[in-house]
Amino acid sequence: MDKKSIFGLVLIGLILSVFTILNQPTAEERAKLAKEAAKKEVKIDEKSKVTEKKQAANTSSSKVQTKHVSPLVIEKGELIRLENEKLIVDFSTQGGKVAAVYLKEFESYNDFAEKKGKKIPLKLFQEGDASNELVFPINGKDFRTGKLGFEVVKQTKNSIILTVSPNEGQTIEYVYKLKKDAYDLDYTVNLKGFDGKVTPQNIALKWNTSFRKTERLFKSQRMVSTVCFMNGEKGLDYLSETADDYQEAEENIEWVAFKQSYFSSILRPENGFGKAGSKFNIKTYKENDEKIYSHLKDYSATLNLDVKNAGNASVKMNWYFGPNDFKVLKSYGKGYDDIINFGWGLFRWINMYAVEPIFSLFANTGMGIGIAILMLTLVLKLILMPIQWKMYVSSAKMRILKPEIDELNAKFPNKDDAMKKQVEMMALYRESGASPLAGCIPMLIQMPILLAVFRFFPAAFEMRQKSFVWAEDLSSYDSIWNFGVSIWPYGDHMSLFTLLMAATTLVYTYLNSGNVQQPQQPGMPNMKVIMYIFPVMMIFIFNDYSAGLSYYYFISTLISILMMVAIKQFFVDEEKLKAKMAAKKLEKSTTVKKKSKFQERLEQMQKLQQEQKNARKK
Repeated sequence: MDKKSIFGLVLIGLILSVFTILNQPTAEERAKLAKEAAKKEVKIDEKSKVTEKKQAANTSSSKVQTKHVSPLVIEKGELIRLENEKLIVDFSTQGGKVAAVYLKEFESYNDFAEKKGKKIPLKLFQEGDASNELVFPINGKDFRTGKLGFEVVKQTKNSIILTVSPNEGQTIEYVYKLKKDAYDLDYTVNLKGFDGKVTPQNIALKWNTSFRKTERLFKSQRMVSTVCFMNGEKGLDYLSETADDYQEAEENIEWVAFKQSYFSSILRPENGFGKAGSKFNIKTYKENDEKIYSHLKDYSATLNLDVKNAGNASVKMNWYFGPNDFKVLKSYGKGYDDIINFGWGLFRWINMYAVEPIFSLFANTGMGIGIAILMLTLVLKLILMPIQWKMYVSSAKMRILKPEIDELNAKFPNKDDAMKKQVEMMALYRESGASPLAGCIPMLIQMPILLAVFRFFPAAFEMRQKSFVWAEDLSSYDSIWNFGVSIWPYGDHMSLFTLLMAATTLVYTYLNSGNVQQPQQPGMPNMKVIMYIFPVMMIFIFNDYSAGLSYYYFISTLISILMMVAIKQFFVDEEKLKAKMAAKKLEKSTTVKKKSKFQERLEQMQKLQQEQKNARKK
């Protein structure tokens, strides 16, 4: 591997370093968050539980047991629970809202780590964390349904209808219906009797949610949480993932998603949301906020329901509460899978059309996720093997030419002779059939895949809470030693996959260090020293990263080392290659060949440089 190839590797390392440093949580923050979250995390509130007897009862005549502030406004509502094979949903008679959602197939990291033997449904949000209400101006004031007392007029095993009558002849009705074995429910808003009182175009749905902590790495979970929305023409857009942000709709909206690392809530109307008055907001928590240790962020969206007739309107919507699983989201056929952060541009295409299909193929066979990652790595390395071969042959040729290159460097030590040295260097490369770019270009070809998988594994839902050897959860770090104290800048634990990844990178660097040429110009950095910096940086940067990502890089580098050794020992005979290059050089030196245009330009530049040099001496 020549100097330019090494420079390409170092450049890749620096890019990865920047990506990881920006997402790196501090050990102090992690320790503090874990401690406080443990104190604040509570079990499902008893008041949200509804007995089987109450579920079966006819609720059409049930009365809301609340303290009334006015004939319609109530301080607290009764909770009614519906569930299917995947969801548990609590509806509140206060505002007729979706008050809590639990996912039956999944559990939070805290519950997973405790290994109680019984799966506790993951709490996406609970009562007090979310609301959905109608907002529209009437008689010069904003009318809101969020605290109105709704009445349950009909309830079945999988559906519920709640209504409220603000005034005589006026009715607001919410219809919720769960589907069989699905993560979504149908949500219909019906309005009657508001004609002449309300401008239809001003009727909006205000949706707020504060998601609960569900993962081990709280700060990392926060850093990928935001509001996403699908524009009618421009496609997917989203608010900042790292700071407070606000945006107004610039065109009609097809759907809105409140997204976090591994789960999302997506609201999609049958005919889209109107752009007038639609807006989105994301709010992060400050240090003194009581939610900072238990919730991710505050999500908010005001959505124009695009009502045509306030006298008799019906708006049908679909509401998804589920995992950010690529296949599940894609099955809806509405572009939901766009919210998964597989990277942008070329990197996203590589992940969607190469990495993800290959990985899913192995993961769906029933083999462990760790083995699936190994198989994915083998396939990618097999695809890239011709490039690896090209890189090694180029490296061998440059190694053979190194003595002659050193002679040229000694022959032309001065900067004034740089053009002469370049001309002879190009002649040497041409006559021997070697090229300094032959190793660099294959490296650049591999770079998009290297960066693509950097985004793939942290976003792959299949990794969540899947164990492999000593790693209990491949979506989180694999700690083999918890120090009990934080050691800056390393952290409070030791990740073994990170150490193995750094070690194999160090070995790979060592095996290629013989090809590096130290720059002759004074003041230039020592390339061999720079090469060894990145493997050491990996130990600190990747210590908090997902074990699946570190494991992939470890296996990938190990396979590269084995391939390099195999090519050297069994496929490329350097002595024969040396003899072949010498014969080619001899053949070209005895053959009269017309100079290339590039060589002619170099010689012209050399002649001009010499003339300028002689003129300065006069």
